[in-house]
Amino acid sequence: MLVTLDDLEDRRRYLNAAATLGRLLSLGVVPIINENDSVATAEIRFGDNDRLAARVAQAADANGVVLLSDIDGLYDRNPALPGAQHIAQVTQIDARIEGMADRGSASGMGSGGMVSKIEAARIAASAGVSLAIASGRIDRPLSADARHTIFLPEKRTRARKAWLAGRLTAKGSIAIDAGAAAALAEGRSLLAIGATSVRGMFFRGDLVTIEGPNGPIARGLAEYDAGEAQAILGTRSEDQSEILGYAPRAALVHRNHMVLL
Repeated sequence: MLVTLDDLEDRRRYLNAAATLGRLLSLGVVPIINENDSVATAEIRFGDNDRLAARVAQAADANGVVLLSDIDGLYDRNPALPGAQHIAQVTQIDARIEGMADRGSASGMGSGGMVSKIEAARIAASAGVSLAIASGRIDRPLSADARHTIFLPEKRTRARKAWLAGRLTAKGSIAIDAGAAAALAEGRSLLAIGATSVRGMFFRGDLVTIEGPNGPIARGLAEYDAGEAQAILGTRSEDQSEILGYAPRAALVHRNHMVLL
């Protein structure tokens, strides 16, 4: 199967790909999947097989991902440096873990290095899928008793929200204040009253990133075009109909179409 980024970013095409994978697996077929380089462009590329593998695992409802690499896992610094310590297990991907990533590939053949592998692990974890980084330079790497790093998943989330969390491209972003950020953490929708700015050109139904005071905190599907969202920033629901010329929707991003990062 050859896929492009759009095949897994568009909801309907994602569901079609998932159905195809499910049917193949039910027939005992082992699908071999790669990015369709013949039609992919810079704007619609995965750019590395690590994130592609994580997204395909999500679509196939897999239990785990194994990335065979030129290195046997994550180290607390470049493994070529003296004193580098191997990390056997990661339970949460935070700034400390991200800081350990080295962009290089020892073989010179990789496209993403450890950075892309951690991004892949984040995608997998959000879908409840374990991801392991292991060396592909040893005999029988999938069965050998060898060192590796495993990233443990979060709890399984609803399929639609896992798909949202795993999407790689956002059309724009909405910045919010601390009060709105706290409301989102409690499971509420994003209201215009808590939004402070809009960036990018997006339309209703497009994926947007929600930026809190300290960085990205959520992703979701916009209920308004960028221009409309800009027009009602910081306003209450009762004032929005006069601005928009029609009855306002319940939220800028509804909680049912949002996932916290």
